[in-house]
Amino acid sequence: MSEDIANRIAKLREEINYHSYRYHVLDDPVISDAEYDALMRELEALEAAHPERITPDSPTQRVGGEPLDRFEKVRHPAPMLSLDNAFDADEVRAWRERIDKLLPEGTRLDYVAEPKIDGLTVVLTYVDGLFTLGATRGDGLVGEDVTQNLRTIKALLLRIPVSPDGEAPPRLVVRGEVYMAKDDFEELNRRQAERGEKTFANPRNAAAGSVRQLDSRITASRPLSLFTYAVIQSEGATFSTQWEVLQYLRRLGFPVNPDSRRCANLEEAIAYSQEWMARRASLNYEADGMVIKVNDLALHEELGFVGKAPRWAIAFKAPSEEGVTRLLEIGVNVGRTGVLTPYASLEPVRVGGVTITSATLHNEDYVIEKDIRVGDMVVIKRAGEVIPQVIRPLVQLRTGEEQVWQMPERCPSCGEPVERPEGEVATYCVNAACPAQLIRRVEHWAARGAMDIEGMGEKLALLLVQEGLVHDVADLYYLQPEQLLPLEGFAEKRVSNLLSAIEASKGRPLARLIHALSIRHVGGTVAEFLAQHFSSLDELMAADVETLEAIEGLGPMIAGSIVDFFSHERNRRVIEKLKAAGVRTRRAVEEAKATGPLTGLTFVITGTLPALSRAAARGLIKEHGGRVTDSMSRNTDYLVVGESPGATKITKAQKLGIPTLDEAELWRMIGQGADK
Repeated sequence: MSEDIANRIAKLREEINYHSYRYHVLDDPVISDAEYDALMRELEALEAAHPERITPDSPTQRVGGEPLDRFEKVRHPAPMLSLDNAFDADEVRAWRERIDKLLPEGTRLDYVAEPKIDGLTVVLTYVDGLFTLGATRGDGLVGEDVTQNLRTIKALLLRIPVSPDGEAPPRLVVRGEVYMAKDDFEELNRRQAERGEKTFANPRNAAAGSVRQLDSRITASRPLSLFTYAVIQSEGATFSTQWEVLQYLRRLGFPVNPDSRRCANLEEAIAYSQEWMARRASLNYEADGMVIKVNDLALHEELGFVGKAPRWAIAFKAPSEEGVTRLLEIGVNVGRTGVLTPYASLEPVRVGGVTITSATLHNEDYVIEKDIRVGDMVVIKRAGEVIPQVIRPLVQLRTGEEQVWQMPERCPSCGEPVERPEGEVATYCVNAACPAQLIRRVEHWAARGAMDIEGMGEKLALLLVQEGLVHDVADLYYLQPEQLLPLEGFAEKRVSNLLSAIEASKGRPLARLIHALSIRHVGGTVAEFLAQHFSSLDELMAADVETLEAIEGLGPMIAGSIVDFFSHERNRRVIEKLKAAGVRTRRAVEEAKATGPLTGLTFVITGTLPALSRAAARGLIKEHGGRVTDSMSRNTDYLVVGESPGATKITKAQKLGIPTLDEAELWRMIGQGADK
């Protein structure tokens, strides 16, 4: 073998190991799946042609990357192997031809086709029906113990109710995939951007990063979900087919992808996979293809494995949803809280069947870290309905004429100077009268979680601002029929309904009003805290940073943002206009803090209570004067403990000397029996 081939094999192994580490360990890939697959296939071809060059440390002989050292390591009961890939129907048929040679002539096969979810593989262990251990895949043999984090995922069973024969299995080990739905991912990134925090590149990174948090409270705040698809080990249950496995998991209550299908033959499996891939853009999760498995589990044993992959399954990969085009210009959008978000204007490119002309660039730091320049040839990714994004520039194609971009010093909408607070990734326009912000502020003001003005959405907010009828949110309460009737689409009935809805919004609770003001970092939960501590908007406006920071749950960033908002004269004028229009800015009598036997006491709830849901328990405590928070601190008075409590909260309560209560004891504190 020539030295050139030996050097190429060595170079490929080095590159693949690096990219495997970036993907599996750091959750920060720098090349696409398609590019990674191309490298691996080249190495596999070279090693097949020169088997004497295969070594135990070759990427073709291993399952994945090394696990992180931040968690306890867990050895899996069986190897968590990966799959060989097929990129078209002929390659799937070639896979069948290969396994045919290992089976008796005339063996009839049926198959199961399952969506290949793009998430984080987890291994879940249940003992006597109780979830006892959750681990990541790691290198396929050893993973990371992330039990406490997985417990926070609502789709995961903490206890198996019963097996089909009426008893929980003594031991069951299940393999699944943690993922984040597309709409949840977009909402998470929106919240991250509003808080000036780093946004995520894609749902898989968001899911993997959320599971690998040392603080399980962060995981609990992330919208994670789960699909299960394999039984690794079981006692008390046997299966003859993969389809039986999926039905068994479904009967036990595990989440199983509804798009999994049993197929009578390979052509049916191929046709279904192609049909499913054609519509996967409409699904609310990311998946990069379909896994086709031989249904007969006995044949799994007979077929065995080759290298790192089972012979009895193949990953039928979907066409790439990445494209390459030129970045023509970097523009900036202005959000309702003034956040400036850069975006790329692109030469039109077809990706995943859609023509893309613009893509998000997340924030200033993202552009700088990736060294994305105007004029670059860039890689664009589109996954389903998720907003297209620029992944990276193709530096090797630069001509020297590309231009380095900088965040503008003035708002592109109103021309006022912009600010980037220390410690934040976001840059802001602080002009509340900024037209771009105004449209989004009006839309937010009218939203259900805020002042809930029925019939007012994005289009109407845009129209009212463009027609010069609304210059701030307070102007909504001064609209007259004669101003609205000339507008396109408005008749007397619609005008009457809109003005009635605006009138009704004047009496919304104080917390809704605070949320509606679009104060940076103040969402619905923070607004509730503020409404509990201040009886009116005037009291809140008069509060200084020290007073606000003394409220549990409010840090210096939120406190500073609130004080900054009310320090601007234009914002204070808007509030005066709201008062003059009759909008209620004081806490109503029925909103006043309840008093009772729990007055002055702070509670934290963990685990599942026998009779009360978590929401009901919170409501009960508040109704009798108490306060409920999600995190333990020295200010916590009692920890209410139910079934399957969080070990972290129990340990912290013991460390801080905080007493614990069960549900019955909570009822006794209130002065009622649990049957009440």
